[in-house]
Amino acid sequence: MKSEKIAYSHAGVELEGELVWDEAAQAPQPLLLVAPNWAGMTPRAIEMGRELAICGYVAFVVDMYGPTRRPKGTEVPQEFLKPYMTDAPLTRGRMNAALDAMTRAARERGIGNPKLRAAIGYCFGGANVLDLARSGADVAAVVSMHGDLGTPMPAKSGEVKAAVLVVHGAEDPVAPKSQRHALEEEMTAAGARWTMLTFGGVYHSFTDPNANRPPFAQFSAHANRQGFSLAHAFIADAFQGKI
Repeated sequence: MKSEKIAYSHAGVELEGELVWDEAAQAPQPLLLVAPNWAGMTPRAIEMGRELAICGYVAFVVDMYGPTRRPKGTEVPQEFLKPYMTDAPLTRGRMNAALDAMTRAARERGIGNPKLRAAIGYCFGGANVLDLARSGADVAAVVSMHGDLGTPMPAKSGEVKAAVLVVHGAEDPVAPKSQRHALEEEMTAAGARWTMLTFGGVYHSFTDPNANRPPFAQFSAHANRQGFSLAHAFIADAFQGKI
């Protein structure tokens, strides 16, 4: 695997994502935005990018804050994230900047297939990829893993081009049943192609092996395994126009 830091910017903020790809790939691979949790560009976020690149993508780990503005780990997540969660244009603009940076970097290096683009996100990143879809971005699919599902700016009819997959835990307090219902209504009203998988008895952060704070967050091996299996199949079907 090869990994390279990619500098880009949005709204006057300097950002730095991470591009990861398999130099030994025999054919151009699809491009996949990887939106991490609220902690941002941590070593674990980069490792997740590598894991996804191994699965057959050119992966780009998104930087939502910029190198000088990233959380140090001592912050209260909801307070730190409030400016992003309440400012939909900011979040959507930043995700589209990452999409453009990934596409440009892949073209410049002659890697990947810019015609096949998708996004996957976790927790805060799950909310980010939903906002990417709401923005009308030209991506085949977005996958939200235990993400925040609410928005102050719901998608309008015809705006969502991407196929949308939400993988969630039924006991997730970050996005309870009311948020899931609201998202269903929003996506249906927008005419989106959407799918939602809800795991009974599963909490927030089920993809994180270090999550162990029930009843708030807890790793779930089966939800993690089955969720990713569905995610890869969903993205593949979207690329082939089967959704």
